[in-house]
Amino acid sequence: MCTDVPALVHAIQTLAVRGAPLLGIAGAYGVALAASRGYDVVEAAGLLEVARPTAVNLRYGVRLAADAYGGAEAAGATRDQAAAAALEAARALHRADAEASRRMAGHGLSLLGELLPGGGHRILTHCNTGSLVSGGEGTAFAVALAAHRAGELRHLWVDETRPLLQGARLTAWEAARNGMPYSLLADNAAGSLFAAGEVDAVLIGADRIAADGSVANKVGSYPLAVLARYHHVPFIVVAPSTTIDVTTPDGASIEVEQRPSGEVTEVPAPWDADTGSGGGVSVAPLGTRAYNPAFDVTPPELVTAVVTEDGVLSPVTGDGIARLCARSRPGIAG
Repeated sequence: MCTDVPALVHAIQTLAVRGAPLLGIAGAYGVALAASRGYDVVEAAGLLEVARPTAVNLRYGVRLAADAYGGAEAAGATRDQAAAAALEAARALHRADAEASRRMAGHGLSLLGELLPGGGHRILTHCNTGSLVSGGEGTAFAVALAAHRAGELRHLWVDETRPLLQGARLTAWEAARNGMPYSLLADNAAGSLFAAGEVDAVLIGADRIAADGSVANKVGSYPLAVLARYHHVPFIVVAPSTTIDVTTPDGASIEVEQRPSGEVTEVPAPWDADTGSGGGVSVAPLGTRAYNPAFDVTPPELVTAVVTEDGVLSPVTGDGIARLCARSRPGIAG
């Protein structure tokens, strides 16, 4: 349980709280927590919004609640009233994310029907994009779940998602809980799966979408996009409009978070809530350094479509992103 802002920042940085939409919600509630406890709201907001640099939703949620607090103060509200305004902003974002999830699932299911008529979809997904990262049923996973409920999902392929195994630990659990037909595969087995003709579509989420349509998502997403293009398989990104950051002009401008070497050089052990660490057993020589980016960036020309709560964008271009932003909720530019 996070009872103060430093505890929440620690939870975010150690991935106890993770996933783009949930980070936005958590950031907003973190500001409300600071306000209700009488902490310095500006300082708390500053700590929260840089806790993970790539996921733009975190910054969005923090600023939404902080702006609500500051606006109430400027209007002459008491500190308690301003804190209540921040809390309502967080709750409104929570509700909006649940609604966005529902709408994305509908748009994504319709898109699958257009691209792959006849049902029987075999979908490959990466990382975790379900209810564990959302105020609703998720982003990409919500589309797969909608296909399952409609009787149109033949199989869900779940990448294990190294090095922290979010696919194995989280997505497989969500699929099992919902009675979905699924299989887990090592990330480096995806190529042979494509070659065998066993993948009809790739569905992933996003942590940031730049103004040109470049997509930052969990590391391992870009290789899937390359495989999908080579094998003529749709590569679909599902994310709420809050993930679009028009202040980031292109993929090269996205700051990619670098994670600790130990996540790669050790086999993860069960999560320790007291230390906020998985610990683990070393699988590399002592002192080995690792290249461990949390995300990679997929260029827009490899993305078949971007699905948001406001509809489907295809092809994915800078002009299309601008038009999509024009009809989305205010403030997505960050």
